Amino acid sequence: MTSFDASAGGARPSRRRFGQRFGYEESSALLFLLPVMTVLMAVAVFPILYSLYLSFFDVKLTRPNRMPFVGLDNYVELFEQPLFWTSVERTVVFTVISVTAVTVIGLLVALLLNENFRGRRLLSTIILIPWAIPYVADALMWKWIYDSGYGALNGLLYQLGFIDKYMVWLGDQHKTIWLIANAFVWKEVPLAAILLLVTLKSIPEDLYQAAKVDGATLWRRFVHVTLPAMRPGFMLVLIYETMVAIRHFDLFFVLTEGGPGNASHTLSWHIYVETFRSLSFGTGAALAYILALITFGLAYLIIRTVGRSR
Repeated sequence: MTSFDASAGGARPSRRRFGQRFGYEESSALLFLLPVMTVLMAVAVFPILYSLYLSFFDVKLTRPNRMPFVGLDNYVELFEQPLFWTSVERTVVFTVISVTAVTVIGLLVALLLNENFRGRRLLSTIILIPWAIPYVADALMWKWIYDSGYGALNGLLYQLGFIDKYMVWLGDQHKTIWLIANAFVWKEVPLAAILLLVTLKSIPEDLYQAAKVDGATLWRRFVHVTLPAMRPGFMLVLIYETMVAIRHFDLFFVLTEGGPGNASHTLSWHIYVETFRSLSFGTGAALAYILALITFGLAYLIIRTVGRSR
C-alpha cells in the first residue's frame, strides 16, 4: 500500500511501513476470520494433505506400526490391476448414462415449467420431492421397487403382460448399471430442471421477437435462440452432475454392494473396498486422488468445450 509525500507536492509515492500495512478494519477482519480458517484447516486442508502423504506409503491397519515408503508404487500397482480398469469402465458407463439422461430430462421438465398453465406451481413442488429425499432413503425405496419377490416393478410389468414371471432385476449383470442409473436420474432431475429453468427465465424476450420477425419457426427458435442462450445452465448442470455421478457411492452400497460379480464395481466402490475391507489405506488414498484428478479433468474439459463463447 502507498501514500503520497506532501513535501514533494504529492507527486512522489512513499511506501507504508511494515507495521502499518493493515489498518484497523483489515486487522479486525483477519481476527474474526481466524477461527473459521482454523476449523477449515483442521477439517478440510489437513485431511487432504495427510491423505496425499498416505498415498506414498504402504499403510495397512493389520500392521499399524510399519509404514514403509513406497513412492508411486501404490499408483503403479493400481494401474496394473485388471479390477481397476474394470471399475473405470463401470464408472464411465454409469456417468455417461446418468448425466445424459439427467440433462435431457431436466431440459424437457424446464421447458414444461417455463410455460404458463394451470397447476404449474403445484407441479413444480411435486417435482422437487425426489431431490429432497436423502440418497440412502432413495436407494432403499428403489431396492423395494426392484425386489424380485414383492417389487412394484415386477408387479406392474406382470399386470401389463410385459413379463410372464417375476424377474431378479438387480441380479442381472447386464441391467444393474442401468437400474442404478435410473435411481440416480430420478433423484437428480429436479435440481437440473430448476437450474435450467432459471437459465430459461433469463433469456430476453426480444431475442424471440426478433427471430419471429425474421420468420424463424418454433424449432429454429429453440435451436438458434434457446439452446445457445442456455449454455451457462448446461455447463453448470454438466459439471455438477458429472462430479456427483463419477464419485457416487450411496446407491451402489445399498442396492448391489458392487455386484452381481463386478457389474457395479465403480471407482468409488473400489476405494471403499481397498480402504475399509482390505484395510489398505495407502492404496485407498491413491485411488481417491486418481478419482479426484479425473473429476477435475472432466470439469475443466466441460468448461473449455461448453462454457467457451462462440
